[in-house]
Amino acid sequence: MAFEYAIALTGGIASGKSTVCNLLKLYGLRIIDADAIARRILDEEAAAIGELFGPRYLKEGRIDRQALGKLIFSDAVARRELEAFIHPKIREEIARQSEKQDALKGPYIVDIPLFFETGSYPIEKVIVVYAPREIQKKRLMEREGLDEEEAEARLNAQIDIEEKRRHATWLIDNSRNLKYLQRETERIFDEITKSRASN
Repeated sequence: MAFEYAIALTGGIASGKSTVCNLLKLYGLRIIDADAIARRILDEEAAAIGELFGPRYLKEGRIDRQALGKLIFSDAVARRELEAFIHPKIREEIARQSEKQDALKGPYIVDIPLFFETGSYPIEKVIVVYAPREIQKKRLMEREGLDEEEAEARLNAQIDIEEKRRHATWLIDNSRNLKYLQRETERIFDEITKSRASN
């Protein structure tokens, strides 16, 4: 059965999920990376996506991620079309990998940026990586080279971070520096380990 030992990890865009995943991996937790799966499937389905949205979203036969990103974060209809096409394929692959992880027993992380948005995964325990919206926006503009309007559009495409934090089993605060984030992540890892020992 898929997801028996799974812990979802989610948060807002530019909240620091990837850094937390890397730290948890160092502590010994196994990771299923939904973003990596999505990128691979996007590349495999490049021709179909070119037919769906037009050849201008392809570059040398591969997805032009920058162009496609601008489209889906500015056009809600296009975003829903892409999600309807690609999310079932992503879910199927995550479930397949989850069954393999469950066979090993013990907790593992499923890093799903849109965990709450899709509502597609029967995972009870959730880590939310938290940073206030203004910090998210600043990081997003610096990381992606976006202007404020583009950054706001991407933030608005997701459930607000304050709503997500209310549904967390565990909350990791990434509003400060890397040292503080390391302490927060280690604290949650210890809680997961204790939780497993008490079951």
